[in-house]
Amino acid sequence: MSVAHDPHYGPWTIEEVLALGEDRGVRRELMGEALLMSPAPGTKHQRASSRLWRLLDGAVQAAGAPVEVLGAVNVALPDGLFIPDIVVVEASAAEEDPITYDAEAVLLVVEIVSPSSSGRRTDRLLKPPYYAEAGIAHLWRLELEPAAALIVSELVDGRYVERAAAEAGQRTLVEKPFPVEVDPGELVSPRRG
Repeated sequence: MSVAHDPHYGPWTIEEVLALGEDRGVRRELMGEALLMSPAPGTKHQRASSRLWRLLDGAVQAAGAPVEVLGAVNVALPDGLFIPDIVVVEASAAEEDPITYDAEAVLLVVEIVSPSSSGRRTDRLLKPPYYAEAGIAHLWRLELEPAAALIVSELVDGRYVERAAAEAGQRTLVEKPFPVEVDPGELVSPRRG
């Protein structure tokens, strides 16, 4: 059985992207007025995301920070709609149970770099200026290849400045936005035994 749908011509809006509904197999993001679609993340990506989420959630609780750690939610930016792999949002915004979070409620975004060349370009080069323009204070980028590495950046004068780079096999204390100790290698390595 085939499903008919109207083709879309011209630029996209946030409302039109959200109206497409949820699809666990595809992420739909909006960069400017262009629709970006990417497949569901692979195993290494999923493993890293869930483990980093747990680390961040534990750090938030230990710090008593009035925030919530969430995975893969819609974040509305001045010129787009992205779905970061992990976000830390103000607890008051999360209480409202929104479909989309305004960037003003977001303290930290984490992007886990996709393995495809277009995904790498998007996560490393294209998304950071959008997050900076939105005023999101912290951006973490987790590289999976050739070895796991976490690049921690903070917004300074409208641009992200690298504050720390954690490498696989080395525990690194990240101080902001709340203290958390991380070894990127532990985020991606398969469980043994």
